[in-house]
Amino acid sequence: MKLLVCISQTPDPTSKISFNADGTEFNAAGVQFIMNPYDEWYALVRACELREAQGGTVVALNVGPVTNETTIRKALAIGADEAVRIDCNPTGSGFVAKQIAEYARAENFDIIFFGKETIDHNGSEVGAMVAEHLDLPYVSYASKLEINNSTATLERDIEGGV
Repeated sequence: MKLLVCISQTPDPTSKISFNADGTEFNAAGVQFIMNPYDEWYALVRACELREAQGGTVVALNVGPVTNETTIRKALAIGADEAVRIDCNPTGSGFVAKQIAEYARAENFDIIFFGKETIDHNGSEVGAMVAEHLDLPYVSYASKLEINNSTATLERDIEGGV
């Protein structure tokens, strides 16, 4: 099984952040960055567990500049078999989704994992956009995934219950 896990880099929530004088741009100076916790704790860890149970490979993918290398190295330390960085300056969710879709299309993955959202923008947009680009089904907010032969069973958290 070939599993893709999309990881992003976000400011550490314990870092002191600031904005430029007119409040329109984030000032990254002195800010510590980490792997987005939802990408790490849910997507990457679950993909590694699935690989252990089913076999295959886990590829971590990041769309971003060279400064994201520490996040990519962490993905490898956690258990990804490979890591890829698409070297660019992401300009928005649509741009990132297109980059991921182009890579995923060329590599033919069985499952693509995303964290439920990023802790910096809380947009939860990229996964659905990638699915649209690839004409694939998409399940948001999945809280459980089991695979038995060629059948995947998912549970997801929704308002009012599971």
